[in-house]
Amino acid sequence: MLKIPSHQVAGHHASNGTRGPLVDDSGRFYKPLKGDERGSSEVTSYKQLSSNAKVPDHICTFFPIYYGTKVMNASDGSEHPHIVLEDLTSNRENPTIMDVKIGSRTWGLEASDEYIAKCLKRDRETTSVQLGFRISGLQIYINEEVGFYKPARDLVLKSSLDDVRLLFKKFVSSGPFEETVLGPDRGWASLVYGGPNGILAQLLELKAWFEDQTIYHFCACSLLFMFEKELALEGGSPNAQVKIIDFVHVTEGRGVIDHNFLGGLCSLIKFISEVVGDHEDHITQDGDAQ
Repeated sequence: MLKIPSHQVAGHHASNGTRGPLVDDSGRFYKPLKGDERGSSEVTSYKQLSSNAKVPDHICTFFPIYYGTKVMNASDGSEHPHIVLEDLTSNRENPTIMDVKIGSRTWGLEASDEYIAKCLKRDRETTSVQLGFRISGLQIYINEEVGFYKPARDLVLKSSLDDVRLLFKKFVSSGPFEETVLGPDRGWASLVYGGPNGILAQLLELKAWFEDQTIYHFCACSLLFMFEKELALEGGSPNAQVKIIDFVHVTEGRGVIDHNFLGGLCSLIKFISEVVGDHEDHITQDGDAQ
């Protein structure tokens, strides 16, 4: 039985008259394909990334599992081809999620002048040009009574540099709703961002590959961050995970390093490292270092 994803934080949402992703109970995510060359490009990218022996196995784990394509009834009632992928949130309870689009440039080299102008406008209006990345959407689990804090997408996209820094702090806040929204304590910063299995360690693993790989250019792709606050509250690992999503504009690298993605990734690593460092300095000064 198909349904609208309950944990989608960015991209096109299914609504009356508008096609959007659907999920089922078997852990699969059905994304309607674009009707132009972008649809075929996305399918080609997933096929290649899931079968190219030159891509190391540990890097392939950052990609959603690709199950092929399927013509089916779309969310608007029409029959339409969909790409079938792994539903990354299917085995998570109340996941805290952030979608971060990587790169200061979000259009492909062969894009039309009209599309370039559209993307350039968005990149300049957000933090893409300034930081090399922008937050596209997020949801933060508070507790069973309140549910999620999920700011409007337009509000997130209009974030300034200081707003982005605050959102990264809110993302790992351990406090109740008021503290998360108004004064995040970054209680889970070291646990979610830091540590051998944290988000930073995973980003550094990706960085090591992107410093050498010249097979693909990952234009306009996003990094999806996920963790589970309830697991941390129970004293366990928050199961922090990083995935690369949105392969519509992946192109051949032709022997050239993907400086656009790598630059944004390095900027993101530095940004998150500062959030973790600020938190650790704070708890040390308070005499409550872990």
